Amino acid sequence: MKFASGVFASAIALSIVAFAIPPATADEPAKASADSGKVLGDPDGPLTPEEKAEKDARQACKVDLCRAFHSKDPSGKDIACHVIKSWRKEQLVKLVAKLKVTWPYDGAHCSTDLSVNNADLVKAMSEPKAEVVFAKHTVTCSIASEKKGATDFSFDLTPKVTFENGKATKAQAQWGKIEAPTLIKSALWTATAADNTVNILSSSIVDEVNEFISRRCDEVKDQWAAKQ
Repeated sequence: MKFASGVFASAIALSIVAFAIPPATADEPAKASADSGKVLGDPDGPLTPEEKAEKDARQACKVDLCRAFHSKDPSGKDIACHVIKSWRKEQLVKLVAKLKVTWPYDGAHCSTDLSVNNADLVKAMSEPKAEVVFAKHTVTCSIASEKKGATDFSFDLTPKVTFENGKATKAQAQWGKIEAPTLIKSALWTATAADNTVNILSSSIVDEVNEFISRRCDEVKDQWAAKQ
């Protein structure tokens, strides 16, 4: 059960990353803590060179998403980004602690090609009520283990989010195909199948989407406003 929940927790993290690209964190520990999200959070202490490079790469995508959300121009450019996120072991330990389990591995390195229709984001912000079904995304992850080496797997998700008056109110991850070694695939399939039935991630995704649209977009307002 600990193994299944641990793998599932990494999937939780990536499902949210696909929507809410974490904010540009400062290198100073105090500022990084202040910028932590409600669900994902940012690493404690200075960023490593790899983390800083990932943060810088996500910044352009963050600006494009914010422009689409706030410009309300349905003819605007669609968003396409390659999103990379490394998770420190201590971050994953804190994440899975919410599920009351332990994380027996080292850090994880995950990525996805984010593709979002600009008109869908405009509809989400401008209509009284809108349901947006995002494109299917494939997330790939590598989880390190000091004893067994790296374990790689991938999974598909087709997220659906309901917006009312410019705010997310409901969400579903809608998990799909899983490619992984047999034991991991069995554990992950069981967890994702359960989530597709009872939708335990709804509040986490809703919180992160709303956090991104408001405070995180405010952080780069000068940049996305200049693109309108």
